[in-house]
Amino acid sequence: MIDTPYLLFLGDAPDPLAAKVAQGIRDWRPEHCVGQLRMDGCKADLKLPDMTPAEAAAAGARTMVIGVANRGGVISPAWKEVLVEALEAGLDLASGLHKLLRDEPDLVTAAERTGRGLHDVRVPSEAYPIANGRKRSGKRVLAIGTDCSVGKMYTALAMEREMRARGMKATFRATGQTGILITGSGVPLDAVVADFMAGSIEHLTPDNAPDHWDVVEGQGSLFHASFSGVTLALIHGSQPDALILCHEPTRSHMRGLPDYQLPSLASLSETGLHLARVVNPAVRVVGISVNTAGLGEDEARAYLARLEKENGMPAVDPYRHGAAALVDALE
Repeated sequence: MIDTPYLLFLGDAPDPLAAKVAQGIRDWRPEHCVGQLRMDGCKADLKLPDMTPAEAAAAGARTMVIGVANRGGVISPAWKEVLVEALEAGLDLASGLHKLLRDEPDLVTAAERTGRGLHDVRVPSEAYPIANGRKRSGKRVLAIGTDCSVGKMYTALAMEREMRARGMKATFRATGQTGILITGSGVPLDAVVADFMAGSIEHLTPDNAPDHWDVVEGQGSLFHASFSGVTLALIHGSQPDALILCHEPTRSHMRGLPDYQLPSLASLSETGLHLARVVNPAVRVVGISVNTAGLGEDEARAYLARLEKENGMPAVDPYRHGAAALVDALE
Protein backbone atom coordinates (compact mmCIF):
# COMPACT_ATOMS: atom_id res chain seq x y z
CA MET A 1 0.00 0.00 0.00
CA ILE A 2 1.20 3.51 -0.86
CA ASP A 3 0.47 5.95 1.96
CA THR A 4 -1.44 9.13 1.16
CA PRO A 5 -1.52 12.10 0.95
CA TYR A 6 1.05 12.89 -1.72
CA LEU A 7 3.60 15.50 -2.64
CA LEU A 8 3.59 15.46 -6.46
CA PHE A 9 7.07 15.73 -7.97
CA LEU A 10 7.05 17.49 -11.35
CA GLY A 11 10.81 17.72 -11.65
CA ASP A 12 11.98 19.54 -14.75
CA ALA A 13 9.00 18.53 -16.92
CA PRO A 14 9.46 20.24 -20.33
CA ASP A 15 5.72 20.70 -20.91
CA PRO A 16 2.43 20.06 -19.08
CA LEU A 17 1.84 16.74 -20.86
CA ALA A 18 5.13 15.40 -19.49
CA ALA A 19 3.58 15.68 -16.01
CA LYS A 20 0.49 13.69 -16.99
CA VAL A 21 0.90 11.22 -14.11
CA ALA A 22 0.77 14.03 -11.55
CA GLN A 23 -2.03 15.77 -13.47
CA GLY A 24 -4.13 12.61 -13.46
CA ILE A 25 -3.76 12.19 -9.71
CA ARG A 26 -4.52 15.89 -9.19
CA ASP A 27 -7.68 15.72 -11.32
CA TRP A 28 -9.09 12.42 -10.03
CA ARG A 29 -7.84 12.26 -6.44
CA PRO A 30 -7.44 15.91 -5.34
CA GLU A 31 -8.03 14.90 -1.73
CA HIS A 32 -4.71 13.00 -1.85
CA CYS A 33 -2.64 15.98 -3.03
CA VAL A 34 -0.87 18.25 -0.52
CA GLY A 35 1.38 20.14 -2.92
CA GLN A 36 3.77 20.04 -5.85
CA LEU A 37 7.55 20.20 -6.17
CA ARG A 38 8.99 21.82 -9.28
CA MET A 39 12.66 22.14 -10.19
CA ASP A 40 14.25 24.93 -12.19
CA GLY A 41 13.02 24.87 -15.78
CA CYS A 42 9.80 23.01 -15.04
CA LYS A 43 7.09 23.98 -17.54
CA ALA A 44 4.21 22.23 -15.74
CA ASP A 45 2.02 23.67 -13.01
CA LEU A 46 -0.85 21.86 -11.27
CA LYS A 47 -1.90 24.99 -9.37
CA LEU A 48 -1.04 23.30 -6.09
CA PRO A 49 1.12 24.90 -3.38
CA ASP A 50 4.82 24.68 -4.19
CA MET A 51 6.53 22.87 -1.33
CA THR A 52 9.87 21.46 -0.31
CA PRO A 53 9.83 17.88 0.98
CA ALA A 54 10.15 19.14 4.56
CA GLU A 55 7.24 21.55 4.10
CA ALA A 56 5.11 18.79 2.58
CA ALA A 57 5.92 16.39 5.41
CA ALA A 58 4.96 19.08 7.94
CA ALA A 59 1.66 19.52 6.04
CA GLY A 60 0.90 15.82 6.39
CA ALA A 61 2.28 14.30 3.15
CA ARG A 62 3.40 10.68 3.47
CA THR A 63 4.72 9.92 -0.03
CA MET A 64 6.36 11.87 -2.83
CA VAL A 65 5.10 10.55 -6.17
CA ILE A 66 7.24 11.01 -9.26
CA GLY A 67 4.58 12.51 -11.49
CA VAL A 68 6.65 12.82 -14.66
CA ALA A 69 6.25 10.45 -17.63
CA ASN A 70 9.30 10.85 -19.86
CA ARG A 71 10.18 8.92 -23.01
CA GLY A 72 11.76 5.66 -21.88
CA GLY A 73 10.68 6.09 -18.26
CA VAL A 74 14.11 6.98 -16.88
CA ILE A 75 15.08 8.48 -13.53
CA SER A 76 16.96 11.65 -14.38
CA PRO A 77 20.28 12.16 -12.56
CA ALA A 78 19.18 15.77 -12.04
CA TRP A 79 16.35 14.53 -9.78
CA LYS A 80 18.48 12.47 -7.43
CA GLU A 81 19.28 15.18 -4.87
CA VAL A 82 15.60 16.03 -4.46
CA LEU A 83 14.56 12.36 -4.22
CA VAL A 84 17.10 11.76 -1.44
CA GLU A 85 15.94 14.97 0.26
CA ALA A 86 12.38 13.63 0.26
CA LEU A 87 13.47 10.39 1.94
CA GLU A 88 15.42 12.36 4.54
CA ALA A 89 12.33 14.50 5.20
CA GLY A 90 10.40 11.36 6.15
CA LEU A 91 8.56 10.73 2.87
CA ASP A 92 8.32 7.46 0.98
CA LEU A 93 8.92 7.54 -2.78
CA ALA A 94 6.54 6.15 -5.40
CA SER A 95 7.21 5.90 -9.12
CA GLY A 96 5.58 4.50 -12.22
CA LEU A 97 8.67 4.84 -14.41
CA HIS A 98 10.23 1.94 -16.27
CA LYS A 99 13.51 2.61 -14.48
CA LEU A 100 12.90 1.29 -10.97
CA LEU A 101 13.65 3.08 -7.73
CA ARG A 102 14.88 -0.20 -6.27
CA ASP A 103 17.58 -0.39 -8.94
CA GLU A 104 19.14 2.93 -7.93
CA PRO A 105 21.82 2.16 -5.27
CA ASP A 106 21.92 5.69 -3.86
CA LEU A 107 18.15 5.73 -3.36
CA VAL A 108 18.18 2.26 -1.79
CA THR A 109 20.92 3.36 0.61
CA ALA A 110 19.02 6.52 1.55
CA ALA A 111 15.78 4.59 2.06
CA GLU A 112 17.48 2.05 4.30
CA ARG A 113 19.19 4.80 6.28
CA THR A 114 15.96 6.75 6.82
CA GLY A 115 13.63 3.78 7.19
CA ARG A 116 11.45 4.94 4.29
CA GLY A 117 9.81 2.92 1.50
CA LEU A 118 10.40 2.75 -2.26
CA HIS A 119 7.28 1.87 -4.26
CA ASP A 120 7.67 0.86 -7.91
CA VAL A 121 4.19 0.80 -9.46
CA ARG A 122 5.32 -0.37 -12.91
CA VAL A 123 6.15 -3.89 -11.74
CA PRO A 124 3.74 -6.79 -12.42
CA SER A 125 2.47 -8.08 -9.09
CA GLU A 126 1.89 -11.65 -10.25
CA ALA A 127 2.60 -14.15 -13.00
CA TYR A 128 0.00 -13.80 -15.77
CA PRO A 129 -1.22 -16.56 -18.07
CA ILE A 130 -1.00 -16.64 -21.83
CA ALA A 131 -4.29 -15.48 -23.36
CA ASN A 132 -6.73 -18.18 -24.43
CA GLY A 133 -9.36 -16.06 -26.20
CA ARG A 134 -12.22 -17.78 -24.36
CA LYS A 135 -15.48 -15.84 -24.33
CA ARG A 136 -16.15 -14.39 -20.87
CA SER A 137 -19.39 -13.29 -19.25
CA GLY A 138 -20.02 -9.64 -18.49
CA LYS A 139 -19.44 -6.63 -20.73
CA ARG A 140 -16.36 -4.57 -21.56
CA VAL A 141 -15.74 -1.16 -23.09
CA LEU A 142 -12.26 -0.07 -24.21
CA ALA A 143 -10.93 3.36 -25.14
CA ILE A 144 -8.58 3.43 -28.16
CA GLY A 145 -6.82 6.53 -29.49
CA THR A 146 -5.46 8.24 -32.56
CA ASP A 147 -2.30 8.86 -30.51
CA CYS A 148 -0.78 8.38 -27.09
CA SER A 149 -1.84 10.71 -24.26
CA VAL A 150 -5.11 11.85 -25.82
CA GLY A 151 -7.41 11.13 -22.86
CA LYS A 152 -8.10 7.40 -22.87
CA MET A 153 -7.73 7.10 -19.08
CA TYR A 154 -9.82 10.22 -18.45
CA THR A 155 -12.51 8.83 -20.74
CA ALA A 156 -12.67 5.53 -18.87
CA LEU A 157 -12.71 7.20 -15.44
CA ALA A 158 -15.39 9.67 -16.49
CA MET A 159 -17.54 6.88 -17.91
CA GLU A 160 -17.19 4.77 -14.77
CA ARG A 161 -18.18 7.75 -12.61
CA GLU A 162 -21.29 8.39 -14.73
CA MET A 163 -22.23 4.70 -14.79
CA ARG A 164 -21.94 4.38 -11.01
CA ALA A 165 -24.00 7.55 -10.57
CA ARG A 166 -26.76 5.82 -12.57
CA GLY A 167 -26.56 2.72 -10.39
CA MET A 168 -24.96 0.64 -13.14
CA LYS A 169 -22.45 -2.08 -12.29
CA ALA A 170 -19.11 -0.77 -13.53
CA THR A 171 -15.43 -1.12 -12.65
CA PHE A 172 -12.56 0.99 -13.98
CA ARG A 173 -9.70 -1.33 -14.92
CA ALA A 174 -6.33 0.44 -14.75
CA THR A 175 -3.64 -0.64 -17.21
CA GLY A 176 -0.98 2.03 -16.61
CA GLN A 177 0.94 3.62 -13.79
CA THR A 178 -1.30 6.68 -13.40
CA GLY A 179 -4.49 4.65 -13.26
CA ILE A 180 -2.92 2.32 -10.70
CA LEU A 181 -1.82 5.26 -8.54
CA ILE A 182 -5.34 6.72 -8.76
CA THR A 183 -7.27 3.53 -7.97
CA GLY A 184 -4.74 1.40 -6.10
CA SER A 185 -4.82 -1.64 -8.40
CA GLY A 186 -4.45 -2.77 -12.01
CA VAL A 187 -1.96 -4.20 -14.50
CA PRO A 188 1.13 -2.17 -15.56
CA LEU A 189 0.66 -3.52 -19.07
CA ASP A 190 3.73 -2.09 -20.78
CA ALA A 191 5.93 -3.78 -18.17
CA VAL A 192 4.45 -7.24 -18.80
CA VAL A 193 6.46 -9.67 -20.99
CA ALA A 194 4.98 -9.52 -24.49
CA ASP A 195 3.73 -13.11 -24.61
CA PHE A 196 1.63 -12.51 -21.48
CA MET A 197 0.22 -9.04 -22.18
CA ALA A 198 -3.13 -10.16 -23.60
CA GLY A 199 -3.39 -12.79 -20.87
CA SER A 200 -2.87 -10.18 -18.18
CA ILE A 201 -5.86 -8.25 -19.53
CA GLU A 202 -8.00 -11.39 -19.62
CA HIS A 203 -7.00 -11.80 -15.96
CA LEU A 204 -7.85 -8.15 -15.22
CA THR A 205 -11.32 -8.44 -16.81
CA PRO A 206 -12.62 -11.86 -15.68
CA ASP A 207 -16.07 -13.43 -15.94
CA ASN A 208 -18.64 -11.17 -14.36
CA ALA A 209 -22.38 -10.56 -14.04
CA PRO A 210 -24.14 -10.19 -17.40
CA ASP A 211 -24.98 -6.53 -16.70
CA HIS A 212 -21.56 -5.59 -15.31
CA TRP A 213 -19.25 -3.35 -17.38
CA ASP A 214 -15.48 -3.39 -17.14
CA VAL A 215 -14.34 0.07 -18.28
CA VAL A 216 -10.83 -0.60 -19.55
CA GLU A 217 -8.15 2.09 -19.66
CA GLY A 218 -6.55 2.31 -23.09
CA GLN A 219 -2.82 2.56 -23.81
CA GLY A 220 -0.75 3.68 -26.77
CA SER A 221 -2.24 3.74 -30.26
CA LEU A 222 -2.53 1.20 -33.05
CA PHE A 223 -1.00 3.84 -35.33
CA HIS A 224 1.95 4.78 -33.09
CA ALA A 225 5.14 3.13 -34.33
CA SER A 226 6.57 2.98 -30.79
CA PHE A 227 3.61 1.74 -28.76
CA SER A 228 1.16 -0.09 -31.02
CA GLY A 229 1.86 -3.50 -29.49
CA VAL A 230 0.41 -2.63 -26.11
CA THR A 231 -2.80 -1.43 -27.78
CA LEU A 232 -3.29 -4.65 -29.70
CA ALA A 233 -2.76 -6.69 -26.53
CA LEU A 234 -5.46 -4.61 -24.85
CA ILE A 235 -7.90 -5.18 -27.70
CA HIS A 236 -7.44 -8.92 -27.83
CA GLY A 237 -7.17 -9.36 -24.07
CA SER A 238 -10.19 -7.25 -23.11
CA GLN A 239 -12.41 -8.76 -25.82
CA PRO A 240 -14.43 -5.51 -25.93
CA ASP A 241 -18.13 -5.25 -26.62
CA ALA A 242 -17.77 -1.52 -27.27
CA LEU A 243 -14.99 0.81 -28.39
CA ILE A 244 -14.67 4.52 -27.69
CA LEU A 245 -12.51 6.50 -30.13
CA CYS A 246 -10.27 9.08 -28.40
CA HIS A 247 -8.69 12.08 -30.10
CA GLU A 248 -6.88 15.35 -29.40
CA PRO A 249 -7.56 17.80 -32.24
CA THR A 250 -4.63 20.21 -31.81
CA ARG A 251 -1.82 17.70 -32.41
CA SER A 252 0.41 18.44 -35.40
CA HIS A 253 2.02 14.96 -35.31
CA MET A 254 2.23 11.79 -33.24
CA ARG A 255 3.68 12.46 -29.80
CA GLY A 256 7.42 11.83 -29.99
CA LEU A 257 7.28 11.04 -33.73
CA PRO A 258 7.40 14.30 -35.71
CA ASP A 259 7.44 12.46 -39.07
CA TYR A 260 4.13 10.67 -38.38
CA GLN A 261 0.72 12.28 -38.73
CA LEU A 262 -2.33 11.23 -36.72
CA PRO A 263 -4.79 8.90 -38.47
CA SER A 264 -8.36 9.92 -39.14
CA LEU A 265 -11.10 8.79 -36.79
CA ALA A 266 -12.50 6.74 -39.66
CA SER A 267 -9.20 4.89 -40.01
CA LEU A 268 -9.03 4.30 -36.26
CA SER A 269 -12.59 2.95 -36.24
CA GLU A 270 -12.02 0.65 -39.21
CA THR A 271 -8.71 -0.72 -37.89
CA GLY A 272 -9.91 -1.05 -34.31
CA LEU A 273 -13.05 -2.92 -35.33
CA HIS A 274 -11.15 -5.22 -37.69
CA LEU A 275 -8.78 -6.29 -34.91
CA ALA A 276 -11.42 -6.45 -32.16
CA ARG A 277 -13.67 -8.69 -34.24
CA VAL A 278 -10.99 -11.38 -34.02
CA VAL A 279 -12.09 -11.95 -30.40
CA ASN A 280 -15.62 -10.52 -30.45
CA PRO A 281 -17.47 -10.36 -33.79
CA ALA A 282 -20.27 -8.32 -32.18
CA VAL A 283 -18.06 -5.40 -31.07
CA ARG A 284 -19.25 -1.89 -31.99
CA VAL A 285 -17.80 1.63 -31.98
CA VAL A 286 -20.31 3.59 -29.91
CA GLY A 287 -18.85 7.07 -29.43
CA ILE A 288 -16.03 9.58 -29.76
CA SER A 289 -14.17 11.17 -26.85
CA VAL A 290 -12.27 14.37 -27.60
CA ASN A 291 -9.75 16.09 -25.38
CA THR A 292 -10.72 19.72 -26.02
CA ALA A 293 -8.38 21.28 -23.45
CA GLY A 294 -6.65 23.21 -26.26
CA LEU A 295 -9.92 24.70 -27.56
CA GLY A 296 -12.14 27.48 -26.26
CA GLU A 297 -15.65 26.56 -25.14
CA ASP A 298 -17.46 27.72 -28.28
CA GLU A 299 -14.81 26.22 -30.55
CA ALA A 300 -14.97 22.93 -28.64
CA ARG A 301 -18.74 22.63 -28.89
CA ALA A 302 -18.72 23.46 -32.59
CA TYR A 303 -16.00 20.87 -33.22
CA LEU A 304 -17.88 18.19 -31.29
CA ALA A 305 -21.12 18.97 -33.12
CA ARG A 306 -19.35 18.60 -36.46
CA LEU A 307 -17.87 15.24 -35.45
CA GLU A 308 -21.29 13.97 -34.36
CA LYS A 309 -22.81 14.94 -37.68
CA GLU A 310 -19.97 13.43 -39.72
CA ASN A 311 -19.74 10.15 -37.80
CA GLY A 312 -23.34 9.54 -36.72
CA MET A 313 -22.48 8.92 -33.07
CA PRO A 314 -22.03 11.00 -29.91
CA ALA A 315 -18.86 13.08 -29.69
CA VAL A 316 -18.08 14.65 -26.32
CA ASP A 317 -15.31 15.79 -24.04
CA PRO A 318 -16.24 13.59 -21.06
CA TYR A 319 -14.01 15.43 -18.60
CA ARG A 320 -15.14 18.90 -19.63
CA HIS A 321 -18.82 18.22 -20.37
CA GLY A 322 -19.54 14.85 -18.75
CA ALA A 323 -19.75 11.31 -20.09
CA ALA A 324 -23.54 10.97 -20.18
CA ALA A 325 -23.77 10.70 -23.97
CA LEU A 326 -21.14 7.94 -24.08
CA VAL A 327 -22.93 5.96 -21.36
CA ASP A 328 -26.25 6.48 -23.15
CA ALA A 329 -24.64 4.86 -26.19
CA LEU A 330 -23.70 1.81 -24.11
CA GLU A 331 -27.19 1.48 -22.66
